[in-house]
Amino acid sequence: MGAIWVTVHAPPSTEQLVHVLHHICRLPSTTGHIEELRAAAEQIALFIRMLGMHVRIATTSAAPVIIAHRSGRRPQTLLLYHHYDTPPTGPWRYWSHEPFAISERDGKIFGRGVAGGKGALAAHLAALQAIVQREGRLPCGVTLVIEGAATIGSPGLAEALPAHTDLVRCDAVLASIGDRDAHGTPICTSGSKGWLRLRLTARGPAYPLPAGFATSVANPLWRLIWALAALKGDDEDVRIEGFYDAVEGPSRADNAAIRQLQLAAAARREAWQIDQFLFGIDGAALSRTEVTLPTCNVSSLTVEPHSDTPVIPALASALLDLQLVPGQQPDAIYELVRRHLDDKGFADLVLERLPGGYPPWITATDHPIVSRVAAIGATVCERPLPIVPAGPYVAPLSLLTGGQPIPTVSLGLTPAISALFAPDEHIALADLSRHSQLLLETLDRLWT
Repeated sequence: MGAIWVTVHAPPSTEQLVHVLHHICRLPSTTGHIEELRAAAEQIALFIRMLGMHVRIATTSAAPVIIAHRSGRRPQTLLLYHHYDTPPTGPWRYWSHEPFAISERDGKIFGRGVAGGKGALAAHLAALQAIVQREGRLPCGVTLVIEGAATIGSPGLAEALPAHTDLVRCDAVLASIGDRDAHGTPICTSGSKGWLRLRLTARGPAYPLPAGFATSVANPLWRLIWALAALKGDDEDVRIEGFYDAVEGPSRADNAAIRQLQLAAAARREAWQIDQFLFGIDGAALSRTEVTLPTCNVSSLTVEPHSDTPVIPALASALLDLQLVPGQQPDAIYELVRRHLDDKGFADLVLERLPGGYPPWITATDHPIVSRVAAIGATVCERPLPIVPAGPYVAPLSLLTGGQPIPTVSLGLTPAISALFAPDEHIALADLSRHSQLLLETLDRLWT
């Protein structure tokens, strides 16, 4: 595949892009709120049908999955992965603008979902709309897979895809998950870490007891805390026996690429108001940590019933999210966690594997499709795109490929400082516009 030197297509107009973004972001679609998700899916599907695409809405136990396809001039098909679910807004009083009415300030767009899912979707839909309006047909086949449960591990995707194999056949997968580097350039990832979601529960008395009985009655919250401490130490090392045994380290070429990756570390520290990263890591060590290491993260601790009074709770639970690297499989890691807890004296705790999650998936960073997408991106962004095998954001690429040797690539749209889970989520309008243009160029040149 030869070098590419100039861009050919102008992006959609700002007005067109903002119109599509407003149409999508005005629809509340909080993860787990089924009625919101159904209504949002119907409206998004209606817009996609206006692009001349054949659309199906697959009902799943989690949220509807929109699957759409339109053929193009060339026989190849590019599958575009997106999601329309968003985290909760939290109290609106912490927002500078209404979260479901996008606002523009200082070249940035504010609103729930503009950076975390809906912005990328709007950029791609605006690009497809522009192609259809200008040329009447697409350069190649395009399939859209747009789910509504990405933020909880895509539990409905595995249900939906096998029933619609006629629509989801493709020659490559393109996602919009990932960060930008210190120069604001999209980071090109050729795969994704896997994801395992667990709930660990300790049970106490049948109902809450006064705190004074802590001398004679086991407190389930303490029990849970001790169990969590058995999983990970204060040195950040995961203590689960066998956890690292199957890890496949990066290749020499990948290591070289990771060393060249420059993350926006200073901007992160300032925005997140942290003095330093773990153990003071920075530079190449920070890049290597985020790209190559698995995680064992505690997302929340809860007690039942919740109370501010001094009691021994009846139940305590923790949500665990484990990101897995090549060689680690969710089923095997789950069994390791259960065995480790049993061996450490916590056999009485309930370990529940939650719906969602998926194995890791890595396409070689030097695959021709990955190289081609990165080269196309370099013409749009006017500087080389860094290519790495994965990052701290996950995508269900292994589900989309069905385990088949289909090349995958993801172009980072969202800077890590975009407040994805916080009030005033935002993204630069110029970044959205370039993301639209990236798709225009990719569809036109990927298989030429």
